[in-house]
Amino acid sequence: MRVLVVGSGGREHALAWAICASPLADQVYCAPGNAGIAADAECVPVAVRDTAGLIAFCRKAAIDFVAVGPEAPLVAGLVDALESAGIAAFGPSQAAAALEGSKGFLKDLCARENIPTAAYRRFRDAAAAKAYIAAEGAPIVVKADGLAAGKGVAVAATLAEAYAAVDAALGEGRFGAAGAEIVVEECLQGEEASFFALIDGVNALPLIAAQDHKRVGDGDIGPNTGGMGAYSPTPLVTPAAEGAVMERIILPTVRAMQRDGQPFKGVLYAGLMLTEAGPKLLEYNVRFGDPECQVLMMRLRSDILPALIATRDGILKEVDLRWYDETALCVVMAARGYPDDPQRGSEIRGLDAAASDPEVKIFHAGTRRDGDRLLADGGRVLGVTALGRDLAAARDRAYRAVDKVDWPEGFCRRDIGLHRD
Repeated sequence: MRVLVVGSGGREHALAWAICASPLADQVYCAPGNAGIAADAECVPVAVRDTAGLIAFCRKAAIDFVAVGPEAPLVAGLVDALESAGIAAFGPSQAAAALEGSKGFLKDLCARENIPTAAYRRFRDAAAAKAYIAAEGAPIVVKADGLAAGKGVAVAATLAEAYAAVDAALGEGRFGAAGAEIVVEECLQGEEASFFALIDGVNALPLIAAQDHKRVGDGDIGPNTGGMGAYSPTPLVTPAAEGAVMERIILPTVRAMQRDGQPFKGVLYAGLMLTEAGPKLLEYNVRFGDPECQVLMMRLRSDILPALIATRDGILKEVDLRWYDETALCVVMAARGYPDDPQRGSEIRGLDAAASDPEVKIFHAGTRRDGDRLLADGGRVLGVTALGRDLAAARDRAYRAVDKVDWPEGFCRRDIGLHRD
């Protein structure tokens, strides 16, 4: 098969790397890819939002199957366009991608289907939102309804922070159309976990759970990011917890989407809060997480490509995935200034030495080549990922690799997974 992966981040590098290992894949392309992906697959200079360009490339290169990585093209309807052009694609339709594309849509679905989640209200008027916040008190969560590149959620510890988040979205228009409506919801208490399941429209196949670290600084301080590190498995998601998530959250969602004429096909990523009352849904993403995808692909023992095809074809019942027992841990190396104003263009050296351990894989998230030089070209730049017999061993191996990366302009958290010890 000739396969195209759409995207340019660490998630797409992990997917391309895993697909390249499939005996079914003769040729793997990535659009637009990055410098690291280019070592595993052939990169083509087509942007993720260039639907016409992607379809033209698929026809020219006789692509058999497309795996779409990021959320923006999914919410914009890329899978619909590919399928209409006769090109098989992994990912949800535009209608089904509303589970991530509109937080209000998701919360309303949860309310109708009795899916456990935080209490909420939707607002387009700032004064009404602030009156509700004043009545509820802090801490409280304010979310832009649409996609805001991971920056549209404010966990407000005080009323003043919550009011500022309302003003940013509804008053200043900081998130554009994505913030024209907001969701205000209660601040759930507990530990967060990431749960993944493949969905073929009817059937759901649970994958494995992971935990990530959202805050930029050690000890979970500083602003939220797209993710500074992750590990899998997590002891918090026990078999009993997995059963509860499937029964009370994932399957009711799948049934509701099918019933309402917008069946979901792809990977459903449930952001969970593990509360004293049981798992509750914080949000859905309609794609693999980043950096969670990196640890999932490191632990996956089975061939990923037949599972993605079966998800698209509606025959997921025939799939059985196997996983390595070892722990995988990913440390994200980011450019100075991230997440606000990351510095681009600094040179990165030492990756060959860092990746000399066969149990280490360095996934690129934001890199480009300038002749023989490797340059940082994004906020999150590298995902240094390692396998180990347990969490401590995986963490030690990952940080040994991190310490071999010669990149003074980069930084990382030094406590990924440490709270589990």
